[in-house]
Amino acid sequence: MINNNILTLVTFAPLAGALLLLLFPRNNDKAIRWGTLAISLITFALSLHLPFHFQTGNPNFQFPVDVPWINHPNIRYHLGVDGISLWLVLLTTFLVPLGVLISWHSVHDRVKEFFVLLLVLETAMIGVFLALDLFLFYVFWEATLIPMALLIGIWGHERRVYAAVKFFLYTMVASVFMLAAIIWLYVHASSFDYVTIRTKLATGEIALGGNAALWLFLGFFIAFAVKVPLFPLHTWLPDAHVEAPTAGSVLLAGVLLKMGTYGLLRFNVALFPDEARRQAPWVIALAIIGIVYGALVAMVQPNLKKLIAYSSVSHLGFCVLGIFTFTAMGTDGAVYQMLNHGVSTGALFMLAGMLYERRHTYELSEFGGLATPMPIYATLFLVITLSSIGLPLLNGFVGEFLVLNGAFQAKALFGILAATGVIWSACYMLWMYQRVFYGKVTVPVNNTLPDAILRERLALWPTVILALIMGVASPLWMGKIDPSVRAAIGSSNYSAQSAAPTESGKAQVVPYAQSRRAALENETISLEVSSR
Repeated sequence: MINNNILTLVTFAPLAGALLLLLFPRNNDKAIRWGTLAISLITFALSLHLPFHFQTGNPNFQFPVDVPWINHPNIRYHLGVDGISLWLVLLTTFLVPLGVLISWHSVHDRVKEFFVLLLVLETAMIGVFLALDLFLFYVFWEATLIPMALLIGIWGHERRVYAAVKFFLYTMVASVFMLAAIIWLYVHASSFDYVTIRTKLATGEIALGGNAALWLFLGFFIAFAVKVPLFPLHTWLPDAHVEAPTAGSVLLAGVLLKMGTYGLLRFNVALFPDEARRQAPWVIALAIIGIVYGALVAMVQPNLKKLIAYSSVSHLGFCVLGIFTFTAMGTDGAVYQMLNHGVSTGALFMLAGMLYERRHTYELSEFGGLATPMPIYATLFLVITLSSIGLPLLNGFVGEFLVLNGAFQAKALFGILAATGVIWSACYMLWMYQRVFYGKVTVPVNNTLPDAILRERLALWPTVILALIMGVASPLWMGKIDPSVRAAIGSSNYSAQSAAPTESGKAQVVPYAQSRRAALENETISLEVSSR
């Protein structure tokens, strides 16, 4: 019974908790904070059921929930999880309790509303990764906009309204193109069901004549590229990060940006494999530009939070690059790098928020010499910095190594250009660390700054421990990721096309989509049996 309902429990437990918080007295901030922490921890505990009962080696969607929702049009409440979405759900439920801890004393006004929105946002983010009905997916996708925009616009910093409106407009306008593509697919498939649509596309039952495949690919791509954000659609990100409260930045970097890379793999690559391969060269070019551009711009930032924001542009470029290499290693690395970035960059934003609580500024010129008064904080910051750089034995190394390996397999030039991003990353991160923690103390108040307190350590230690475990025990994650990646990007050799011998002895090129018919039909049958 738990297996049949676990996805619903994980998805809506935060929303149920948010409704419960509405009953709390407004003036009892302590009870609201503890209640939110308890709800987020319960959700995390429920989500742990997924990896422990997940069938490793099975690429199909597991724990399916598929019941009618709306008869006309044909919309179903359909949830499922595979090796790609599994860890993204765990990442979401892992980061939310840490966001609650880090916001314990930094949020003073409208505490009840803040934590209610945080829990509503958690439900929407989890739903994005689990929805297998395209209409339901779009509902969850759009549902993330309102709570995040309100978190930025109400509890952000000086230019919070501008940043919130910019974030909302960018994402909402881009999502309209995805909605148009979803509607087109429904008209031709008579269903919003992801598995049904994918099977009909692969078997040719839905004919993509003319430029239909290109326009559908672009419809989804625009929405996901803005969310990543992929260069040159990234300009909303620095403003949103700088103005957002700490918990907002943690979830924005740790989870919301992954919705974009997840969408590229789940929809653009899995639904339109032939078109994705045709468009791959310019997508890879944008990814590599983003890697180098984000790193170079981060290097000259005088603002700590903006530096971390531009580092996200660079690191997410690795994820897009890995996905569009269409290699097993590159795509595995891309999924793993999504998780790594969520852990490392989420921790960096928490560390930056701690400094802001003490000094109320992010300007790097205001710091220096903090290693002496704040040794524990400096040590934790160093580990996370090295994780973000990609030091061997830490999580960042595994993801970047796999992506670069896949890029070299696809084309040596891709790997060479992307590898420069690793060098630039070391430059700006280590330089940032040196300016904050070493040198002479130029601002006297820095001598008396308190070190990380217990609550802050409880928020940071899980990320530090996880960064180390993911660096030395990556097979724990890869064993579940790889089969689903193989199903998403295609045949065992991951080539753009399959060659079948003819009577003349020459190879006949068979479209990639046609080569997947049997596998997709078997997957559909397996999913239907599991659902029953």
